[in-house]
Amino acid sequence: MAKDWWKKSAEGIPSVKMELPGPESKRMHANTTKYFHGLSGQVKLFPIAFSEGHGITMTDVDGNRFLDFSSGIYVTSLGHCHPKVSEAISHWANRLMNAHDFTTPIKEKLVEKLADVLPGNLNAMQFYSDGTSAVEAGIRAARAISGKQEFISAFRDFHGKSGHAVSLAQMHRGDVHSYGPSRAPGFYMVPRPNPYRPHFKKTDGTIDTDGYIDFYREFILEGTVGNVAAFVLEPIQGWGGSIVPPDDFFPKLRKLCDEKGILLFADEVLAGMGRTGEWMAMNHWDVIPDIITFGKSFGNGFPVTAMIVKEEYAEALDKISASSSYGGNPMASAAALASIEVIEEEDILENVREVGAYFQRRMKTMMDNHPIIGDIKGKGFLLGMELVKDKSTKEPFAEAGTLVYQKAFQKGLAWIPAGNILRMSPPLIMDEKYASMGMDIIEESISEVEKDFGY
Repeated sequence: MAKDWWKKSAEGIPSVKMELPGPESKRMHANTTKYFHGLSGQVKLFPIAFSEGHGITMTDVDGNRFLDFSSGIYVTSLGHCHPKVSEAISHWANRLMNAHDFTTPIKEKLVEKLADVLPGNLNAMQFYSDGTSAVEAGIRAARAISGKQEFISAFRDFHGKSGHAVSLAQMHRGDVHSYGPSRAPGFYMVPRPNPYRPHFKKTDGTIDTDGYIDFYREFILEGTVGNVAAFVLEPIQGWGGSIVPPDDFFPKLRKLCDEKGILLFADEVLAGMGRTGEWMAMNHWDVIPDIITFGKSFGNGFPVTAMIVKEEYAEALDKISASSSYGGNPMASAAALASIEVIEEEDILENVREVGAYFQRRMKTMMDNHPIIGDIKGKGFLLGMELVKDKSTKEPFAEAGTLVYQKAFQKGLAWIPAGNILRMSPPLIMDEKYASMGMDIIEESISEVEKDFGY
């Protein structure tokens, strides 16, 4: 498969023929939402109806063509309808769709390949159909491994939308009134390092990672009953705004967890499988977690996720009855295996590193030239820019974020809203030409919003 399989379909994008949303999008959205509820913020802000996707291009039902800077919210990372992934799914859709958790030839190949690309002895695994289920399984595995019941997670991380997974995260978000009447017993949250908005600072005002670790040590003593099974974190925050911790944070947290007999659980549903230029984001700091979850990019759009523990903890997966109805079915296994093979065959990790370096340079120049860009964030193709009303006060500028999102979408950029932090997650196949095109649209939209607000 040629690496440039997607380029012909990208010619001429973006192509916006009318005021958006177009008439057919409006009609279809209105008719669908008579019955379909609980939509995400991005759909509410820009209710487009899409009909096709190919590579880095999306097409709506009115014939408008968009440059994709979302990847279906970090999902279709190898491009929409990658031929190898689509062919693999189709093969098994016509041969064997489900055999519960029996072994199949394609599952055998997947588990061997996944164990091969992961570091250390992360090789005891189980598959699921969504990220939340994988995280819930990781929670149950942590309890079985440790014999302990409590969990510590971090402010503004996100881990899913069911009982215990949601208790690992903020339970009141925007227009969502509550994910529950209370957090599950034994689930606690602590601040995590945000270099732009640190809770703990050195005397020179810079972030103090030792301050966070010292606080965690005190919190374990004073705020828990000393029964902590795992510390659960996203390596790089997704929903929280593409926030990367300082390089010394995870090595120090690993040391603290080992000191206290606490498992380290890295939720890489969003950040893993190449998005940051590594198979897993934790590789950036040479830290191997005890438990890890993958999703989103894992099957390039097909619903397949994974929960993996170190080999010495494999028996815990038997204790928790880890299997699921859909996890690891032949179609899912084929999608995941094909995605891993594409990452290898098309040198995706190297592309993410090279074009990711361009993104960082471009965002730095934009930050220097625009008064409302307070900070830039991210690694590889997991990117963010924080909008503020004033760079000295750092007051968040969510109103500007909404307008920039809408203006850029109107110009043909399909992407992600996140309050005052603009989030970008382009397909990992994207080259610098289209990366520059997307950033041009965003910068033009920011300039217009600055003018609207009198900057």
